[in-house]
Amino acid sequence: LPGVPFVSCRASDYENFSCSWTSSLETFLPTRYITTYRKKSLTGEEKRRKIGHVGPCLQDPARADTCTVHKSEFWSSYRMNVTEVNPLGSSFRLLDITMQAIIKPDPPEGLVVEPVPRAPRRLQVSWRYPTSWPKEPHFQLKFRLQYRPVIHRSWSVVETVNLSEVITDAFAGLEHVVQVSAKDFLDAGNWSEWSMEARATPVRDPATVASEETTTDASLESLAEEPSRAPNPEPINRSDPLEKMAILVSLGIFAFFILAAVLVITILVWLRVRKHGKDETKPHNFLVAATHLKALPS
Repeated sequence: LPGVPFVSCRASDYENFSCSWTSSLETFLPTRYITTYRKKSLTGEEKRRKIGHVGPCLQDPARADTCTVHKSEFWSSYRMNVTEVNPLGSSFRLLDITMQAIIKPDPPEGLVVEPVPRAPRRLQVSWRYPTSWPKEPHFQLKFRLQYRPVIHRSWSVVETVNLSEVITDAFAGLEHVVQVSAKDFLDAGNWSEWSMEARATPVRDPATVASEETTTDASLESLAEEPSRAPNPEPINRSDPLEKMAILVSLGIFAFFILAAVLVITILVWLRVRKHGKDETKPHNFLVAATHLKALPS
């Protein structure tokens, strides 16, 4: 007997959805599939006229494991029946789906990335709706843009509802890779797969370009001079004039502090010697004064 098939469904727009399946058991017997659907909630008119009660999910002749339901309703729920049949019997899978849950647009198309003149950190990005998404004002898409320099691994992501966006934090002079995906504007379902990559390089910073050109010109001029083939016996003086000046200033400051220290020490020694001399002359002056008092008449 066949096993119960695995079934998954996806809607690339709000008018149609497709289901695909795989067998859960390899029987090595001739196998066919019966695919039908029915709308779970019918209006009174539909019940009376038996419209939408059961309908076939049309199988794709090019793909034996896919069927499509056309003219579905975005706000309705459906029950899918995928039955696997072989000569020994059959097994079926019932799957309840809602369009809001399985909606997944196709990736946006026509992605174009261009540098912005005189703006070294900007890239202009534009794209189009996928051709499978009907152009209706009530069912719009929103978009998610991811970009990074080619030499980096981490992505920057921006969401927008427009069909174009300006990247304002690109790296000047580095090639960037850009992709975009889409989702229902009301956040139903899932994001689409990422689009094909597009690449562009922002313009170079004029100041950087001028600096590089000056450096290149100086290098070319130095290369244009014919070097002397005779060895130069004089040693190469690799010292910098600023370095010489710094050394001289340091030596001058050091000499100033040495002289100041010597001067301070000299003054201290002189003061000490002078004080000591004054102390020695005090007794002699006292004796002289005492003798003078004795000589005075009583």
